[in-house]
Amino acid sequence: MKVIATNQAPAAIGPYSQGYVVNGLLFTSGQVALLPESGAVAGESIEAQAEQCCKNIGALLAAAGTGFDKVIKTTCFLADMGDFAVFNAIYEKYFVSKPARSCVAVKTLPKNLLCEIEAIAVVEE
Repeated sequence: MKVIATNQAPAAIGPYSQGYVVNGLLFTSGQVALLPESGAVAGESIEAQAEQCCKNIGALLAAAGTGFDKVIKTTCFLADMGDFAVFNAIYEKYFVSKPARSCVAVKTLPKNLLCEIEAIAVVEE
C-alpha cells in the first residue's frame, strides 16, 4: 500500500488519508470544496463547490501519477438533490471518460458543504 498525500488538495480534517494506491488502483477519500492553501470553503454556490471538489480530486490523481481519464468509479454526495443537474454540468467537464458512478443525497456534509466526491482510478505502475 502506498499513501497518497499532496498539499495541492486539502489536508485531511479527520483521522484519514487523502488516498491510497493498492494493486494498481487509487482509492481517494471524499474531497469537499475546501481550498488546499487555506482550508477555506471555495464558495457558497453548488457551481463553485463542485468545481473545487473536482480540482481536489484532480490533485490526488496527479499525486498518484494518474488522471481523470483513468477514473473507473466515483461516489458523489449532494446535500440537496435539487443541485443534481448543476452538479452534473460541472462533473462532466472533468470526468470525460464517464466512469461508473453513484450519486446520493445526504442529510449533512462536513462543514455544511453542498457536495463531496470520492474516486477510484487505475494507476499505471
